Amino acid sequence: MLRAILPAAATAAALYSLAATRPPQQVQAHAENSFAIQGARVFDGERDLGVVNVVVRDGLIAALGSDVAITDEMETVDGAGHTLLPGFIDAHTHSFGNARHNALRFGVTTELDMLGDRSRLAAIEEQRAAVAQTTDADLWSAGAAVTATGGHGTQYGMNVPALDPEDDAANVVRQLVAEGSDYIKIIVEDMSAYDAPQLIPRLTTEQVEDAIDAAHELNVMAVVHASLQETARHAVESGANGLVHIFADRVADDAFVSLVADRDAFVIPTLAVIAGIARSGEAERLAQSPLLEPYVSAEQSANLSASFPGSQPRPQDLENAIESVRRLHAAGVTILAGSDAPNPGTAHGVTIHHELELLVRAGLSNLEALAAATSVPATRFSLGNRGRITPGARADLVLVRGNPLEDITATRSITSIWKNGFAVTREAPTVALDAEELPDATLISHFDGGELDAAFGFGWMGTNDQMAGGSSVDSHKLVEGGAGGSPGALEITGEIRAGFGFPWSGVMFFPSSTPMQPVDLSGRTQLVFHARGDGRSYNVMLFSGPTTSGIPSIQTFEAGPEWKEITLQLSDFSGSDLALLRGIAFTAGQPAGEFRFLIDQVEIR
Repeated sequence: MLRAILPAAATAAALYSLAATRPPQQVQAHAENSFAIQGARVFDGERDLGVVNVVVRDGLIAALGSDVAITDEMETVDGAGHTLLPGFIDAHTHSFGNARHNALRFGVTTELDMLGDRSRLAAIEEQRAAVAQTTDADLWSAGAAVTATGGHGTQYGMNVPALDPEDDAANVVRQLVAEGSDYIKIIVEDMSAYDAPQLIPRLTTEQVEDAIDAAHELNVMAVVHASLQETARHAVESGANGLVHIFADRVADDAFVSLVADRDAFVIPTLAVIAGIARSGEAERLAQSPLLEPYVSAEQSANLSASFPGSQPRPQDLENAIESVRRLHAAGVTILAGSDAPNPGTAHGVTIHHELELLVRAGLSNLEALAAATSVPATRFSLGNRGRITPGARADLVLVRGNPLEDITATRSITSIWKNGFAVTREAPTVALDAEELPDATLISHFDGGELDAAFGFGWMGTNDQMAGGSSVDSHKLVEGGAGGSPGALEITGEIRAGFGFPWSGVMFFPSSTPMQPVDLSGRTQLVFHARGDGRSYNVMLFSGPTTSGIPSIQTFEAGPEWKEITLQLSDFSGSDLALLRGIAFTAGQPAGEFRFLIDQVEIR
């Protein structure tokens, strides 16, 4: 996952990944997952089979061929003028919230998660083993990544087993595999590739080597996030099975290309997210495609139009990345299609169609690009009977009008999708469906108990600019002595550190049951709370709107030595969308230095 560069907007851009996975909707399998497709051209994941018949029984491919008989009693789909493809496999995502539902709507039937919620590993394994009707794509996951303390991957608020320089990486790998991680992702990132104003910690070379060795000892793959050629080279030399990004600061040199080819490592370039960094404008045009636009949610559309906050356009990055993929592919390196959704400029499901186009631009044939999103990731990640149309394979299928073997953009002209042999309804979600209703309660927290809890929503967590390359620190705890003589309050302390353009540090409240997902606050008018502190000016930031990467609306308040009730009119948060409120942050900003303030009796009236 790439990282936003500017603070306030970066808070939202990064925190989208906190959202917990929505439980998949399952329906008992029945005869609806048995049918036939007649007269379609079939790409089986590896080859163009020409026009053949395909028979599906109980969610699996039963037979295919030009001589396969279709009985009168069997439900039959007319595939004339269409191409049947295996369901797409997105080999690099961060799949939270309704991500897998969004993915399936665009023909992505399987996602590979490269950093996510460790608590759901057993649930996703159970779902993908079933052949039941579902509204979600299947998921394989790395669980938490292996990263450095304070490094990339620690900024999302999840419990990540981060490593100090002296810590044993092998122990973390063993822990992740025991928890159920399907493969190990190792992050080697200090942000130097993106001209960040301040570098962040990264793993030592010894820790990278130890993590790869430990994964292999446990018979799981090790894949590496590296954004520099030197760190990518070291990862491959150390035995990494694959790279989950292509670096973009330079074109891959001949020695690197030969190394990757000789070691048979694969590369997931994630060209679409690099196009977002380049600000190519391609993602916005993708969202407006007449073939896709009717199924793109407002949140997806906004995310496709978003840029990494604070970053300048880097068009050379995309040119470098495409040329590197061209060289790697020419040398026989295996290329996989992955979107890195939902980073700015991407969206689950939609972006795989952009990635296919970019892979063709980078020298893959149409057939090779389609294989990169079907059979190739299925093989490299050992996904069993997915990624192919062959007897015994799972009937995860996409029927498109036209022939993507001749025009890769034909993948966008989807007429039917099947998951486990069941037809998928392609309903475009509305903003109203995406937003939770806010409970009737007005009080969020009184901070009088022994635990930091809230009357509704996900609750509170710390936030600071380290997620965007800064170095400010935060801490918060319950203390005695609240406003009006109440038992307790929430104390927020920390330090704003210089060297970053727009620093912040504090706490954030998520009003939805899922972090950074919207709630409808349009019926409320005021945010009321009590505050006291060191006399500094502090900020309240409202995150809202159809995308998680929007810039927050901000109001300030003073925290003096005595408790004071603060009332902020929600209508004064300029540019906010109260029908889609995602988070409320109480933070310190400039000037640099230590800070301390307390809040109590927080209400939304």
